Amino acid sequence: MLLDDHAVVRTGYRRLIDAEDDFRVVAEAATADEAYARLQVMDIDVAVVDLSLRGASGIEAIRRMLARDPRLKVLVLSMHDSPGFVTQAMRAGALGYITKSSEPAEMLDAIRAVASGRRVLSSDIAQTLATASLDGEQIMARLTPREFEVLRMAASGEPASLIASQMHLSQKTISNHLSAIRQKLDVDSDFKLLRLAMRHGLVDFAAEMQC
Repeated sequence: MLLDDHAVVRTGYRRLIDAEDDFRVVAEAATADEAYARLQVMDIDVAVVDLSLRGASGIEAIRRMLARDPRLKVLVLSMHDSPGFVTQAMRAGALGYITKSSEPAEMLDAIRAVASGRRVLSSDIAQTLATASLDGEQIMARLTPREFEVLRMAASGEPASLIASQMHLSQKTISNHLSAIRQKLDVDSDFKLLRLAMRHGLVDFAAEMQC
């Protein structure tokens, strides 16, 4: 299954994957909810997931899909290369993580790797994680995948009511998550929390303004 909110991107991936003798794309989805619905009615072995989706992100999609079917193998294919996104995607259950700058052959090899149950990282992601570990920049690893998702959405300016709706949680639960996030990251104001989120690549206002 291909999970990406851009139809033209999914079409390109489908053509590339379907050209291989050992692969066949059986489903596509543009949102986390659509992907979950496909998984409920179809037999899917591997999901190739983008993290930037409308509504809940790919990290939340991974968590929900694996809760539904623990046998599913997940490969993240994303433009995000910050350690926070990589760590949280793997914690949510992804077996592999490669960037969209990867060569087509690398993507196909990564799909084969996760299909066989092996972990895989593109070379640029492996380098990013190694550098972050040496520099002590893994502060986002303090958060759970769900807390990371709440922080990402809040930092993007989405109100608690919308976050709750998209994550299928109550507003009180979202408020509790935000309190836990502030405590874990040792920040005492929303401004400091936003600045920290921006520094670690959770939100890119320049990119959002271009959309």
